[in-house]
This record gives sequence, C-alpha cells and structure tokens, in this order.
Amino acid sequence: MSFCVKHTFSVQIRWYLQTAAAALILAATAPPLPAQWPDHPTPGVPRTADGKPDLSAPALRTADGKPDFSGMWGWVNVGPPCGAHCNDLQISREFLNIAYSLKGGPPYQPWTAELVQKRKADLAKDDPNVRCMPRGAPRIWTDDYYKRIFQVEGRLVILTERNMQYRQIFMDGRPLPPDPNPTWNGYSTARWEGDTLVVETSGFRDDLWLDSDGNPLTSAAKMTERIRRPNYGTLEVEITIDDPKAYTAPWTVRITQPLILDSELIDYYCLENEKDFVHMVGKGATPPKEQ
Repeated sequence: MSFCVKHTFSVQIRWYLQTAAAALILAATAPPLPAQWPDHPTPGVPRTADGKPDLSAPALRTADGKPDFSGMWGWVNVGPPCGAHCNDLQISREFLNIAYSLKGGPPYQPWTAELVQKRKADLAKDDPNVRCMPRGAPRIWTDDYYKRIFQVEGRLVILTERNMQYRQIFMDGRPLPPDPNPTWNGYSTARWEGDTLVVETSGFRDDLWLDSDGNPLTSAAKMTERIRRPNYGTLEVEITIDDPKAYTAPWTVRITQPLILDSELIDYYCLENEKDFVHMVGKGATPPKEQ
C-alpha cells in the first residue's frame, strides 16, 4: 500500500453493501474523481536521497522528548476480506472482526457466543453504525475513515471523518473516575511507560459493538490501549478488552495504522446521504417497497 496517496471519498454506506440495494445507491451517489479533496503537502516530511518520503525515519518527538503521535492516520488495506459482501472496498479485516488475528476468537461467555452468531445471521442489521450512531472508541482504530491525532500538553485528541466525531484522552495525571457517565467512547486517561502511551478507558455504554460481526462491549468493560510510534510512518496500537460480562478472560489484538501524507480530513455526515437503513432487515426478510 502506498501511504502517500490522495484522499479518496469515504462513505457510510460501505458496510451497507451487504444488500444489493445499497450497492445501487452507492453507485448512483458516489462523486466523480475530480471532486476529491485537493492535495496539500505535509510539512516537515523526512525524505530519502531520491526525494521520496522516508516513512522509516525516526518518529517525531515533543519538546519533552516523548513520541509525538500527531498526524493523519489510515488503516492497513488487506483486500476484500468478506467476499462478495464487500465488493472491492478498501477496508481492514478488523473492521469486520476486530479479533480476526486472535486464534480461536474471543473467549465468549455462552450468551455472547449465541448473540454474535445471531447478529451475523441477521447481517448486522442492528449495528448502531447502520443507524448513523457513533461507533465507539475501539472502532476508531479499525474504521474505514481517516483520523487525525492532535497531541497537546495534557491531552490527546482524535478527530475522525465520520460525522466529525472526536475522542479525548487525558494525559494530565488524573485517575479514572470511579463511576463515569456511560458514553460511546468512555472516559480515557493515560500515562507513559517509556515510549509507549498506556491508555485506560472505562464508562462505556452497555450496547456497543466492537465490529461489524457484532462482538459486544458492555458497561462492565475496561479497555487498555498501548500506543507506539516505532518510526515516522507507523502507529502501532495494542488493544486489550477486559469485559467479564461478555468474555471469560481478557483478550488482546494488535492493529497497525499507516501515516497519510498530503491530505486532510473530509467532513462526512452519515444522515446527510442515509437512504438505505430501511433495507437492513436481516437475512430472509423483505425490505419495504420503494415509494
């Protein structure tokens, strides 16, 4: 994959391509290539002797010597991971199943295993994503939208293109609150362990999906992220889910994020173009007739 690429238009209906109707809508509404966001050179990019971006150069650092995670980040394309359902979309396997790389899958509680199978059989029709709701903090890392990180004193802020949502991680030494108000992203605090930022998050809603397969995240969950920038062009995120309500043991996945150069975020609002959720009725059901 080339990381110095033009920013392609990303739309919420990507996942809705599980239905033929959604594919038709996407084909009818996708803008032509000349309408893409204009290139704007990223300043300060290290270069090789032949003038190409040196993505293996040392990571940027802040004034206090800590790694600087600031920048625009994408996802690792692995080709179509779900057959005809995904057409030729450029998404990661973790977008569909965050535990794709986990041998044997997550350690489900009995009720969770049954729930995930039901959600798969229903073609994820109840995914909050289908109704244009927030996807939650874990899915920011697997999402098929670019994200921009701003690292400032005492805080890490992540902006994502989808509905221009944000997540904030407090790095000012505060502890996690004992009983935070449940939210989509939860409440996040962080500390440094060498060059690794360790982020702990709790206070999630009880109805979150970790991916399009329907792996759940409940209000009992605590998520730990270990974020590293081993070089200029790469972000590594290790995510540990500890959710005793849904899983019998904690489990960990690792996700790589490539740096995106010479581009900017494009604001995209799901509801602005959303015409297809009425077709998300599950396998074997009949969608309503067009008026």
